[in-house]
Amino acid sequence: MIDTSNTVNRVIQYAEPGTTKTQIAELPVEQPGPGQVLVRLSYSGVCHTDYGFCTLKFNNLPIPTPKGQIGGHEGVGQIIALGEGVETPAIGSKVGIKYAADACLSCSNCLEGGETSCSFVKVSGYLTPGTFQQYCLSAARYVTPIPDGLDLAGAAPLMCGGVTVYAALKRVALRNGDWVVVTGAGGGIGHLAIQYAKALGARVLALDAGPKKSFCIGLGADEFVDFMAHGSSEDLISTVKTLTGGGAKTVLMCSSSNKAYAQAIPMLGFRGSLCCLGVPEGENVPIEGAKVTALIDLELSIFAIKTGNRREAKEALELAARGLVKSHYQVRKMEDLTKVSSDTVSNPSDNLRF
Repeated sequence: MIDTSNTVNRVIQYAEPGTTKTQIAELPVEQPGPGQVLVRLSYSGVCHTDYGFCTLKFNNLPIPTPKGQIGGHEGVGQIIALGEGVETPAIGSKVGIKYAADACLSCSNCLEGGETSCSFVKVSGYLTPGTFQQYCLSAARYVTPIPDGLDLAGAAPLMCGGVTVYAALKRVALRNGDWVVVTGAGGGIGHLAIQYAKALGARVLALDAGPKKSFCIGLGADEFVDFMAHGSSEDLISTVKTLTGGGAKTVLMCSSSNKAYAQAIPMLGFRGSLCCLGVPEGENVPIEGAKVTALIDLELSIFAIKTGNRREAKEALELAARGLVKSHYQVRKMEDLTKVSSDTVSNPSDNLRF
């Protein structure tokens, strides 16, 4: 155990929720309580959900994000202290902290693997202090082991973005050769979705703006469609259906655009699935194009997922450790978070260095 009695914890707080303004504060390093571990964080990814929490863009939350909250939910580091009753993970273990900081693990949702929808879930960076800090307390049972050899900075975005797309692909029971359309394919989540889909044997059609083509193809996408180069939604949908031989098996909505959601259903083929990942900001808009007759005729499915559970997180990191998935990121200082958030973190992930 490392003595932290004379150490301060530098944290990033949301200074004025509703804006992107943040502030650096120095707080005492808390000691872990029963069942907890203290993690010395090295990096934290910055997710678009953090931007939503900070700027109060999500209308579905029960209460606004409180002023002074420490955001972040993609943290990686090393355990330096154990609370009472904790035997594993051991001190020195490299671990990650996810969107769900803890869950009851005994309710019906948890027992089905839906830990992020637990009635008692603690969400990192919302009402529970998150990973935009140097020292973070976490439930020992809920940290994720980081495989040996995996780049710590690169592991940070996997704790949410990578886990989320991997869990989505598992849920659709992806089969070898299935076509997966990834919207927002050149972004922070999308670029991981391309790689996880390829690692699981899919063919990938990347959908994004033209300048992202070389990046997406370089990640392994089989086809690329520039949505800005099509004069109408009908033309775009027709192109996607032609390239996928009649429609995709899965459309992963890594974009939060309402227009992109409206175009997604017609891109599906027989027994295709639309997976809702990107969270539209502001007013909730119904998904257009989902006529009941179309759903029935093609036996289509629509489902959503927040992010993965503990097992899916472990599996997602193991694929990355095998070299099948690699995060593309920029490392920035803590003081840069306001600028990073102002840019809405729309492209390959930023990581904060602590």
